[in-house]
Amino acid sequence: QVQLVESGGGLVQAGGSLRLSCAASKSIFDFPTMGWYRQAPGKQRESVAFINKIGTANYADSVKGRFTVSRDNAENMVYLQMNSLKPADTAVYYCAAHRGGIYWGQGTQVTVSS
Repeated sequence: QVQLVESGGGLVQAGGSLRLSCAASKSIFDFPTMGWYRQAPGKQRESVAFINKIGTANYADSVKGRFTVSRDNAENMVYLQMNSLKPADTAVYYCAAHRGGIYWGQGTQVTVSS
């Protein structure tokens, strides 16, 4: 089991940037894949970005070219750099650790104003 704590959310104007952080309570090297998801009001949770142990990343089409996921295995941290933010990016963002099942953080709110 692992506890995940997200931080870095907030209110930003369209076109701005935010960097989300996810702190894990144990080695993230134990987890083949770390990911970021988001859930907007009234919508299903959707995947945003994934990164495996060796740093290979995959992104949802909606964020490709704007968001960058990274991980620091030594510090047990995962990051999501979000640039050129749009109002459509407004959501609660969740960090997730994948190993068999999925372990979730509590989420951090990102609000992008137009």
